[in-house]
Amino acid sequence: MSTQSEPADDQPDPGLSAIMSERRKLINLAYRLLGSLADAEDVVQETYARWYAMSPEQQDAIESPGAWLTRVASRICLDLLGSARARRERYVGEWIPEPLPDRTEWISGRSVDVNTDPADRVTLDESINMAFLVVLDSMTPAERVAFILHDVFRYSFAEVAAIVGRTPAACRQLASSARRRIRASQNPATPTPQRADVVRDFKRAWEAKDIDALVGLLDPDATTIADGGGLVNAELRPIEGNEQIARVLVDIADRAPDLRILERTVNGQPGLAAQQEGVTVVVMAFDVAGDRIKRIWAVRNPEKLRPWKG
Repeated sequence: MSTQSEPADDQPDPGLSAIMSERRKLINLAYRLLGSLADAEDVVQETYARWYAMSPEQQDAIESPGAWLTRVASRICLDLLGSARARRERYVGEWIPEPLPDRTEWISGRSVDVNTDPADRVTLDESINMAFLVVLDSMTPAERVAFILHDVFRYSFAEVAAIVGRTPAACRQLASSARRRIRASQNPATPTPQRADVVRDFKRAWEAKDIDALVGLLDPDATTIADGGGLVNAELRPIEGNEQIARVLVDIADRAPDLRILERTVNGQPGLAAQQEGVTVVVMAFDVAGDRIKRIWAVRNPEKLRPWKG
């Protein structure tokens, strides 16, 4: 199958269509592996560049182009994950996965004017919520790749082994270790409508600068982690404790009276986006257990907020 030849009568090349149809799956895979839409786009672009760098004869010799593309994209991600820790050591503030927007508000369901072209190609499920991605980021690169390929994308351990460069038994152990990390980090599941109620009440309390209401909505041991993205005014350490978090939120509201807080879906879950002069300046994801907020991830890095327009 050659994707380089031009079919007669200007008809679409079925080989090219088959190759490009893999793009959505590759974006899904790379985002889960890297926690970044921008990096996922770069990985997929590089993967296709390697495909088209081959001759038509080399392409024809590949029995399953889709499997080839997945293998190459996964290996690129594995290499990037290996260097990511060193890059993040130089990062000012905490590093948080890039928040993924949705086209709809989580309460009204109304379509909003958000540029979500990359996000449109990411399937929303539990493997992209912020709490899940944060745990993935704590894993070794090999653990993360083995777990995502096997448990999320249902590749066999033999296929995973060919990508990771280890034995199937070793990959099975990697995925098992990753599962233990996931289980240890999970709170009991809170239904989405209940999550929405808690986040809605949090938004109202923040807008009202009601410290007592905020304290009541936050778990006593709640943590807020802010991603400054290299900004000099980034929060360098997490804020811990419901009273401390509430006072910081009210202080922010006092210093930014024009702050507009919007209900938005963040990585498939009820979240908030705050704007100043029509520009999104922070996106918040929440970990809710019962009727209390356990964690808040506040992403401020402008590079990570590029998909959040309006």
